Amino acid sequence: MTIVVIGAGGHGHVVTDILHATAAAGEPVECGGCVDDHLSSSGAGPVLGPVSALPRLRHDAVVVAIGDNETRASVSSRLQTAGEHLAIARHPTAIVAIDVRIGEGTMICAGAIVCAGVRLGRGVILNTGSIVDHHSMIGDFAHIAPGVRLGGEVWIGERAFIGIGATVLPRITIGAGAVVGAGAVVTRDVPPGVTVAGVPARVLKPAQKVTARPQSKMPHCDQGHAVTLVTPTRPCVLCQKDKLQRVGVTPQ
Repeated sequence: MTIVVIGAGGHGHVVTDILHATAAAGEPVECGGCVDDHLSSSGAGPVLGPVSALPRLRHDAVVVAIGDNETRASVSSRLQTAGEHLAIARHPTAIVAIDVRIGEGTMICAGAIVCAGVRLGRGVILNTGSIVDHHSMIGDFAHIAPGVRLGGEVWIGERAFIGIGATVLPRITIGAGAVVGAGAVVTRDVPPGVTVAGVPARVLKPAQKVTARPQSKMPHCDQGHAVTLVTPTRPCVLCQKDKLQRVGVTPQ
């Protein structure tokens, strides 16, 4: 499979390296180069042209290697509408449990660890050395930065950004479009669109308008929560939180 990388910036170089490493490990993958509307060269080599040049290039799929969540989502949507197939880029040194579900266009970088029962949405970035523990769910086009540690049954909303080295404790929910600062330790749920930082993490910036889109390719419970939060022996974690809050109990 020949894959063209969309974006020739820093993350484009990282994804190009993932594809080369995957090919060197014996997988039938070939990096077909980069396209970029703004750059003519990159650390990975010459840029083949703007994104509009894609129809003229030999390729089977693309990876949208753009770090900004909104831009990555927008470009991915346009390319899929044009008939492009979004490939998964997974570095051979990443450790991914056998039952993990990975959405199209997702990038799993070197040294990342993804544990049992995890669900990754479309266009997710799991950056270098990040850890996603069991039964967590990462929404579409979220970005998990290098060195992040997510506990078990964590829910990350679509287009959220978790900064370098941050830690999110088990069963915490990070809302859509929220930002967690580098090195933060998140001990409470973070509402959509809010920016938090510090140890423990506290609100630095109130919610911004977030245009959330349904996770159409991920199954949900009856209340609309992603089923990654449901296990055979335990009902949906978010439903449990809702019930506790309705009776005046703060979930831990």
